[in-house]
Amino acid sequence: MEARMVQQTRTTTRSEQLFEDARNVLPGGVTAAARIHGGIGRPVMIARGEGARLYDVDGREYIDYLTGFGASLLGHGHPAVKAAVEDGLARGIICSHEIPEQADVARRLTEMIPSAELVRFTTSGTETTWHAIRTARAYTGRDVVLKFEGHFHGYHDYLGFSAWPSAEKAGPADNPAVVPESDGIPPALADYVRVIPFNDPAILERTLRAHADELAAVILEPINFNSGGIMPKPGFLELLRDLTRDLEIVLIFDEILANFRTGPGGAQEYLGVTPDLTTLGKALGGGLPLSAFVGSREVMGAVAPLGGAVHSGTFNAHTLPILAANAFLKEVEKPQMWEHLQALGERLYPGMRDIFARSGLPVQIQALGNRFCLNFGLTEEPTSYRDSMKYDRALAARFFGTALDHGLYFHTLWHAGFSTQHTLDDVDLTLERLEATACEVARSA
Repeated sequence: MEARMVQQTRTTTRSEQLFEDARNVLPGGVTAAARIHGGIGRPVMIARGEGARLYDVDGREYIDYLTGFGASLLGHGHPAVKAAVEDGLARGIICSHEIPEQADVARRLTEMIPSAELVRFTTSGTETTWHAIRTARAYTGRDVVLKFEGHFHGYHDYLGFSAWPSAEKAGPADNPAVVPESDGIPPALADYVRVIPFNDPAILERTLRAHADELAAVILEPINFNSGGIMPKPGFLELLRDLTRDLEIVLIFDEILANFRTGPGGAQEYLGVTPDLTTLGKALGGGLPLSAFVGSREVMGAVAPLGGAVHSGTFNAHTLPILAANAFLKEVEKPQMWEHLQALGERLYPGMRDIFARSGLPVQIQALGNRFCLNFGLTEEPTSYRDSMKYDRALAARFFGTALDHGLYFHTLWHAGFSTQHTLDDVDLTLERLEATACEVARSA
């Protein structure tokens, strides 16, 4: 596949040369599966980022709408984050010790996130959901976790099922199969996972009541950005909260991607439903690797040394990302940051919808706060993963590859977003480039 992508370009670029070299020492030429370049048609090696811009090794400039898969909410090289990292370097890059700012960051989170009374830090989102379900299992003494089809919770074996199953493997819509997302996941682990469709209250209640004696937790993306920005139907989360509380099942909101999209309190504040545990990440570290699981004192009391759920790690709450997170959260506390992001969305989203409508391209846009999904091939708002299965990957790849030629960097096929360092002028320029892209793709279609 990589060789075919390289052949799509007419001349060999420095990015392509470096990519070919990387393939000799990195599987597939990349260090993460999500970084393969199928969504844009050719490899792009980034040399640096500045503000809302990316610059590749060939000197080309792009307005960035990948934004680190949501991690770069403050853009590239934000002055507050740079100052925090420089402070950490001056301190000696302290590792595996407690520093005062760890409690400062935790305190800020407890003041922002409705479910957060106690906080534990990890390095990645995958670690965070893993420890969240371990905590729920320790708290309840039960083993099984219920998740929703189309919801992604990291790459560990315990939740690596039915995030994006193919139509051939997914099973009936009302009784989805438990489909592993990767080779190498032991089949026996599927016995500890139940999968149901999102936004179906009847199936939800029936399943929870039937399996209450074995369920430790229900985990979900309250806003399903990983499958097209699917919103919960009115009343669905409230029913889920009531049922899990009555049946003494731990409710976990995976807000790795949804946190800090509409305001400091995340999706749970926006939607008005408070879970028992929440996983945070992506933007939390200000662009550095930091995640956390937070929750009520009662449930978090299961975490060692208070309880028996062991959580530890050499790089947990490392000095550099903690200092960066402290700087990030100070920015998050400023109302003007959210006012600026809202103004960007109010100009960008109607402009994009108008462009796609005039071009005739079938693209449904799901947008909330600073994150959005361009659902190619869809004409109506998706309410479940089965709707999102209609996503036209070929059209999306053609569009994003053409957008790259026009100086817009999207990369991912599902979600995109902007940063605090994007400006209204950037949005206007983006809309000009999107219109040119849409016209070109529509003509070729």
